[in-house]
Amino acid sequence: MAQAQAAKAAKAATPAIQEHTFKWEGVDRKGQRVKGTSMGPSESMIKTQLRKQGVNPISVKKQSALFTASKKKAIKAADIAIFSRQMATMMSAGVPLVQALEIVARGHDNPSMSEMIIGIKTHIESGNSFAASLAKYPLYFDDLFVNLVDAGEKSGALETLLDKIATYKEKTEAIKKKVKKALTYPAAVVVVAFVVTGILLYFVVPTFAELFQSFGADLPAFTQLVIDMSEFIQAKWWLILGVVGGTGYAFFEGKRRSRAFRRFLDRVMLKVPIVGEILYKSAVARFARTLSTMFAAGVPLVEAMESVAKASGNIVFEEAIFQMRDRVATGQQLQLTMQQSALFPNMAVQMVAIGEESGALDEMCAKVADFYEAEVDAMVDSLSSLLEPMIMAFLGVVVGGLVTAMYLPIFKLGAAI
Repeated sequence: MAQAQAAKAAKAATPAIQEHTFKWEGVDRKGQRVKGTSMGPSESMIKTQLRKQGVNPISVKKQSALFTASKKKAIKAADIAIFSRQMATMMSAGVPLVQALEIVARGHDNPSMSEMIIGIKTHIESGNSFAASLAKYPLYFDDLFVNLVDAGEKSGALETLLDKIATYKEKTEAIKKKVKKALTYPAAVVVVAFVVTGILLYFVVPTFAELFQSFGADLPAFTQLVIDMSEFIQAKWWLILGVVGGTGYAFFEGKRRSRAFRRFLDRVMLKVPIVGEILYKSAVARFARTLSTMFAAGVPLVEAMESVAKASGNIVFEEAIFQMRDRVATGQQLQLTMQQSALFPNMAVQMVAIGEESGALDEMCAKVADFYEAEVDAMVDSLSSLLEPMIMAFLGVVVGGLVTAMYLPIFKLGAAI
């Protein structure tokens, strides 16, 4: 608890400073001309930093916001995972923290990430700890990350904790990609099917409808239905786009703002066949992986449970874990609280029980995480194999149905002739 309070206090203690990107040139101790970019609040501060590093500044120019924005790319979770691994490797090799940050910043492909790392280095050079410097970027470094770094700095084992963080980030990102793959592929195909159907109904079907009017005969019911749909789309396309757009906007806004709506969605998704099982096992894997990482770092169980809940990725699990934390705080064993939640599989509960009894909870949780991550991996692969023929059949029915509807009158006319 003390570590979390210290990290939060570090966030609040130092006010936010408006920083800018400066491009500089100078001469190092060897007399060689060097140049680069740095983040800082002012030109004088950049010059001071350069002199501390043994560089005599010749020119320091602030980059325009337009130029900087044109090169910026969004910082993704994968960038943070790579940063964690790079820092772990540098620190384990004995490279000083500030120098490691400088090397990583200069070698990063994403300018936004480089700027943030330089900003972290600037805060450290100003006298802040590594954890406090990371806490100034809460969008990218959550409480779990900051607390683990803080524990590593205080215990003198920062390189070990950075390695654990890197492993944790890599594992969680890998399982997130698997889950996204399971959900994105069928959704994308369905969207493409609707787009193709809309194009056929709006552009192709009217051509056939004009041809059929010259027949002067009754059309098959299926063909007439498709033509009616085409006429409705042509007349009310703006209404359809408005409804689809409004529904999509309301859905994402509701998901972003309403916790009750997110809880409903998460609960429903867990009950969806196959996909729900993948989401369930991935949540169990994240629970076990996060708990293992926090406990191995020496974070007390009650304090670790808060970070575990936030990292679960599912509100149903998050609320259950917070309830478990409250029970653990009263002295109950973790495995009993897991049983009472009726949310965790028996295998995970038994492994945690063994870990508590043997004093190796972090190792048992790591084994649980490994098992369920492998389960998710296998299920996603099998789901992809299962969905491919189903998706092909779906597209065939949709597109083939429209084509058949258009050619039915032609076949009927040919038979009559």
